[in-house]
Amino acid sequence: MSSTSDIERISSGESGKQPQLSHDTEFSKGKEDRKIDVISLESGGTDEETLNDPNPFLEPKIAEYYRQIYEDSQYECRGEFDPYFKWTPEEEKKLVRKLDYRVALTSCILFVALQVDRGNISQAVSDNMLDDLNMTTNDYNLGNTLFYVSFLAAEIPMSLVSKKMGPDVFIPLQILGFSLVAAAQFWLVDKTGFLICRVLLGFLEGSLIADLVIWLSYFYKSKELPIRLSWFWTTLSLVTISTSLLAFGLLRLRGLHGRAGWRWLFLIEGLFTFCIGIASFYLMVPSAVQTKNWLHPKGWFNDREVKIVVNRVLRDDPSKGDMHNRQAVSFRGFWKSILDYDLWPIYIIGVTAYCSMNTTQPYLTLTLKQIGFSTFNVNLLTIPATVIHIILLLIITWVSERINERALLSLVVPLWNIPILAALAFWKGTNVNVWGTFMLYTLIVGQPYIHAICVSWCSRNSNSIRSRSLSAAIYNIFVQIGSIYSNNIYRTDDAPLYRRANKTLFGLTFLLIPIFVGTKFYYIWRNNSKAKIWDAMTIEEKEQYLHDNKDLGNKRLDFRFAH
Repeated sequence: MSSTSDIERISSGESGKQPQLSHDTEFSKGKEDRKIDVISLESGGTDEETLNDPNPFLEPKIAEYYRQIYEDSQYECRGEFDPYFKWTPEEEKKLVRKLDYRVALTSCILFVALQVDRGNISQAVSDNMLDDLNMTTNDYNLGNTLFYVSFLAAEIPMSLVSKKMGPDVFIPLQILGFSLVAAAQFWLVDKTGFLICRVLLGFLEGSLIADLVIWLSYFYKSKELPIRLSWFWTTLSLVTISTSLLAFGLLRLRGLHGRAGWRWLFLIEGLFTFCIGIASFYLMVPSAVQTKNWLHPKGWFNDREVKIVVNRVLRDDPSKGDMHNRQAVSFRGFWKSILDYDLWPIYIIGVTAYCSMNTTQPYLTLTLKQIGFSTFNVNLLTIPATVIHIILLLIITWVSERINERALLSLVVPLWNIPILAALAFWKGTNVNVWGTFMLYTLIVGQPYIHAICVSWCSRNSNSIRSRSLSAAIYNIFVQIGSIYSNNIYRTDDAPLYRRANKTLFGLTFLLIPIFVGTKFYYIWRNNSKAKIWDAMTIEEKEQYLHDNKDLGNKRLDFRFAH
């Protein structure tokens, strides 16, 4: 008779791989021996019933347990749930390609709208916008700070509204709103108007990233999400390159109808994102079973493809059906998500990991201009940093999933930044080395970016739709808090090389090393603590526990944290 240790390893994936059913473990219950399906942490396997991935629903009790959850929550895809439905690897690969076109590409297009309207400020300031509005760089810092405070304040309420309305309705409305504000910057006359626009932009853009992540999770498995998110943030970098090239031309409109070039930049790019907002009503759908409407009379998928989309996602993460896509999060659920201490290590990473990039990136064009480059050339000189950023983002995200490592791999961020910041902070030369400074700033802005890893990590360690809906927003709040203090590190009296500020960044970057290592050990400790209790339970106790604890999310004893 096989050991019962296999069933004691029930987990949703400490290693990042999903549980697989094995059919060769026998144990006795009373006087009767019986063979049951058990869940182990092995990936792949020979079970012909599971085809590509392990199927946790082949055990009838588990299938019935989740079927009831889906029915109680009125999960929109519950009618397509089928524990015994089969498909081939070729069918799934073809379907994933369709999802990449329909879902991932759409998310990237919508992210273009966000990045164009929030990122063009750095190009505008290279065209003497600060002088035109009688502002200093400290006023510029204040505007960026208010933007992030507003963005932060909007994250939770906007996410709650989006969860009630559905991302497919709320996101298009968001884009239309902030594109109009962005275009209205054409008529700015003073610092007050600038600050008001930054506040409105931040508020209207709040939660869009978190909402898109939730929408992506409706269609993709957990191991597929990080790579798609890396495409998501690669779009950010491609937009930066495109708008830098566009700015090179638009800023030359200075004098047209007596208006500055930065004004035409805001107006033209704002109208462009407004068009994306209109198109997003067509590009987005509520879910895999709700793709047929007057805009899509044939829908996205045939009946078989719909079943594949639904069942492959549920087999990967059964918790994705514990809420329907128009269900608001209750106050109790909201409060539980806020107090979910097991996600706070990732939140702490979010508030600290990007400080060096968030500080130097808004000042890249200003710094290059202050050390001698022309207005038009500085926008072109930002492109190398963006190219490096894209390459490193795609590599580090792919490696993370390939080796199934997050915390320790993220140590590449401080190891990359520390020597660069040391050079910027402690170089004692009296003359400015123009091209040397350009190279260092290019490397610090183009540093390895772990945002896609952390967002998917947060989603994976939530283990429920309720937590997942809010954890992405809460994580982004912490990222915005990091942006707030980062945007106040460079000060006017420290220009143009900001050596005092770079010493501060040097110290903050060193703190990342114990943070990443501590996160790794925390999740190992939590998993071991759970396993100790779980392993001591009998089979009957485990079955009863699973039946009685439907709403514990990542606190369930059979759940293992990814790290």
